[in-house]
Amino acid sequence: MKKIAIAAAIAALSAPVFAQSSVTLWGRLNTSVESIKTGNGDRVASVINNNSRLGFKGTEDLGGGLKASFALEHGLNSDDGKQTSSAFWNREASVQIGSNDFGAIRLGRWTPGSYYATADYVSMHNHDTGTSEDKLYSGAGFTQTNKVGYFTPNINGFNGEFTVHAGEGVDPRGYDVALNYDQGPMHLGAGYSKQGPAKQYAIRGLYELGAFTFGGYAQREEAGNAPAGVKDARWIGRAAVMYTLGQSEFHLNVGGTKAGAYSFNGGRNGGKQYTLAYNYNLSKRTKVYAFYTAVDATTANKRDDLNSFALGVRHNF
Repeated sequence: MKKIAIAAAIAALSAPVFAQSSVTLWGRLNTSVESIKTGNGDRVASVINNNSRLGFKGTEDLGGGLKASFALEHGLNSDDGKQTSSAFWNREASVQIGSNDFGAIRLGRWTPGSYYATADYVSMHNHDTGTSEDKLYSGAGFTQTNKVGYFTPNINGFNGEFTVHAGEGVDPRGYDVALNYDQGPMHLGAGYSKQGPAKQYAIRGLYELGAFTFGGYAQREEAGNAPAGVKDARWIGRAAVMYTLGQSEFHLNVGGTKAGAYSFNGGRNGGKQYTLAYNYNLSKRTKVYAFYTAVDATTANKRDDLNSFALGVRHNF
């Protein structure tokens, strides 16, 4: 009788929660087998994780059009099963309240909207992951933790994100702004981020024309703390094209930048990057792919050079 009473009490407490809330378990496993050569080293066969993750997200209807939601996202290495950093919820840990009419306020940790509005949007072949990720995009002002953000409602295809990173007396305060426009075949975006003296701003365009999709971005990076008379800014750019034929996708993207004497990341990662890829969509959730990516760097001894041949599988759940 005691066990039955306890079970009934738990059910009574839980029922309103399940009636008002919905929680979703989701994730992605993306793993490739690659032949990789870096710098002047030998070619090595490797199994590579391509930003696999596991997440929980949920929403509660508060009435009157108001909703509360949360997101927890864990990055994991699909090649060896380890987590990707010391923080367990290293990709997102956030809570927000909002409505379709007034937008939403979010608190916690998440990836800057300025990145999603520009570089990630253009990396169509494997969503900017693994060895074929965009090696040239600048992380100047990139902040993920201790943030407060406002997300606008979608108004005729326009939406925006405005975020402040608290710093908490340890880091310089950071700011991030993202603007997006999606209407028909046209997709436009812009991003700005700043933390301390480092900042970047970028614009992105993507256009769908039948079986073809054309995209690209241009980014300006400014270190802001170079010695007097030393240039500390540079332009970074990438162009991409995708052609679809049935369940097949054919991708080509090319990026480039000058290293400069004093850029945000110490002058490294100057040069060019090329990626040629093929995807075959087995379903909406699963695809197999192959790619070749190469970085021709301008650094001494070619230490940042890379080229890789890859075969992979990506599954979303």
